[in-house]
Amino acid sequence: MQEFRSHLIFPIFQKVYKSSANRRGASASVLTNRLGKALCLSCARMSKSPDGGISEIETEEEPANVAHSLDDSWRGVSMEAIHRNRQPFELENLPPVTAGNLHRVMYQLPIRETPPRPYKSPGKWDSEHVRLPCAPESKYPRENLDGSTTIDSRWEMIERALLQPIETSEELQAAILSYNTTYRDQWHFRALHQLFDEELDESETRVFFEDLLPRIIRLALRLPDLIQSPVPLLKHHKNASLSLSQQQISCLLANAFLCTFPRRNTLKRKSEYSTFPDINFNRLYQSTGPAVLEKLKCIMHYFRRVCPTERDASNVPTGVVTFVRRSGLPEHLAYWSQSAAPLGDVPFHVDAEGTIEDEGIGLLQVDFANKYLGGGVLGHGCVQEEIRFVICPELLVGKLFTECLRPFEALVMLGAERYSNYTGYAGSFEWSGNFEDSTPRDSSGRRQTAIVAIDALHFAQSHHQYREDLMERELNKAYIGFVHWMVTPPPGVATGNWGCGAFGGDSYLKALLQLMVCAQLGRPLAYYTFGNVEFRDDFHEMWLLFRNEGTTVQQLWSILRSYSRVIKEKSSKEPRECKASKKKLYDFIKEELKKIRDGPGEGASTEAGSSRAAGSGEGKSETKTSGSAKSSPELNKHPARPQTTTTQQSTDLLPAQSSQDNSNSSEDHALLMLSDDEEANAMMEPLVWKQKAAEK
Repeated sequence: MQEFRSHLIFPIFQKVYKSSANRRGASASVLTNRLGKALCLSCARMSKSPDGGISEIETEEEPANVAHSLDDSWRGVSMEAIHRNRQPFELENLPPVTAGNLHRVMYQLPIRETPPRPYKSPGKWDSEHVRLPCAPESKYPRENLDGSTTIDSRWEMIERALLQPIETSEELQAAILSYNTTYRDQWHFRALHQLFDEELDESETRVFFEDLLPRIIRLALRLPDLIQSPVPLLKHHKNASLSLSQQQISCLLANAFLCTFPRRNTLKRKSEYSTFPDINFNRLYQSTGPAVLEKLKCIMHYFRRVCPTERDASNVPTGVVTFVRRSGLPEHLAYWSQSAAPLGDVPFHVDAEGTIEDEGIGLLQVDFANKYLGGGVLGHGCVQEEIRFVICPELLVGKLFTECLRPFEALVMLGAERYSNYTGYAGSFEWSGNFEDSTPRDSSGRRQTAIVAIDALHFAQSHHQYREDLMERELNKAYIGFVHWMVTPPPGVATGNWGCGAFGGDSYLKALLQLMVCAQLGRPLAYYTFGNVEFRDDFHEMWLLFRNEGTTVQQLWSILRSYSRVIKEKSSKEPRECKASKKKLYDFIKEELKKIRDGPGEGASTEAGSSRAAGSGEGKSETKTSGSAKSSPELNKHPARPQTTTTQQSTDLLPAQSSQDNSNSSEDHALLMLSDDEEANAMMEPLVWKQKAAEK
């Protein structure tokens, strides 16, 4: 049966891995043959626990031995086990599209033709909906030849400007500025000019202005026809879903390319959309750096793929994409200090090679997000999130309607298609041609690619991230992103070094936090270290230790809290010299687990040693605060989640939000305030007032 399932799953992997091999310049047959051997020979088998909770792995020998003998790049269990011995797309991440109070569908249901026909309802011009440039209320001052000014229809101004002949990037800039006159002296499209003057050859430039740009303009000007109902804003503290057709998304992005959206350009702090990401492309056109030109190539390639010609509309995409904002309530989270979920029972795969988008097919793929969706994708940024957004440009439309994410919020995006291949990363990023996405569609017409955007905190000084309250914030953020609202078993999670790199996170810590969340929710974990072989082996060794020791989420959380106190003490004595990361953390965990194994008589010093039993009540006396999550009646309408641990421990309990003691010093607070992350700073404000009150 094991071999039979392996051969069933193999052809699907082969299609996707062929595209992956082409992008890397490797042989597709080598990748698929290697994968086939791993799937057929792996002795890992999944078994369901009696209570319907997390599945366990039965092995005849250590999974590490199997992995090492077949493929040196990965450790743990095979990807077949991560998929629960099912085909990669058999488990769903979201339910079918159904219109309702919490799910706005912008096209007609049921779908009777392709692409889907737009759903029609009265337009709205208010703070709860996207202000469309074609709305009758959209006005803009127009300068007359005699110097006077009149208030004109913004859409008519846009039409007049874009229907004129445009043959150069300078003329395109002039056309865009004609309906954005406020920024006439501020916008200078350097990157756009460089692309056409220096990067592309003469024939490519001519094709763009004679063929592609007119197609983009025609698509943009179809906005009143393709968007016939108001687009809701996915705002703070609301659980809401929005589904659009790929054709509608292409039209909205064509308008973003031409910078037509009103009220989205100002940088004023108290402006109407100050808590939303930017959507118009003007900032990208002004940015500098080689990656900017490559991102423009990705976006233009997308339009080449989706914009119909005057005579042929066969290339118009026919699918749909769903965006789901998840806003958690404290009572929907978990008591980390009471969780009896075993860490070693998580089906675990760690790989030093590959990427989340290539190897994580069929899994919930993590976007290492900025709280402003897309991060610097429309600027000079070009790391994990930005790259994902330019190779899958339909994700960009989320910037139009998604308010910045709060601590208990995440955004799930299902159905975005991939259009481009790439090589490199950051400054070495390059567009490397077309990508044909063979991902199957679900019953609603969505590509079965699920991406969750969760934003990590930004730490200016690395030791701040070991603060108990900030570790807990990251746990809760991952939890709201990874939680599965359906009654069917959840697919695994494909992730990696979330919040590391520029955000200053420690990959060794972030990996443990994500493992804890997967254990709590019963989700398999596929982790990609992006070339770091040492970290791959260290993380795998830690998982094996948890497996052998029967370590629970509760015990690891207690150890991390103890480590937090150690780091706090060191930083108070030597704040400039405190460096706690990588193997120091894992060595500490090993020592504490040894103390637990040896028993209290041998000097176990952590809370974990006295809290082995599930539900020991360790966290019951901890102070609860609501953090940034406000009451959201919509969340109560979600179906109840099934139990996912091997005990009756509820997963709907609140983890303590401010369980730190009163010994936080003003100096410690001042150090944390050096962080560039406003949220991290804001989380510390109550501690200052608490300390001052205690002093009084």
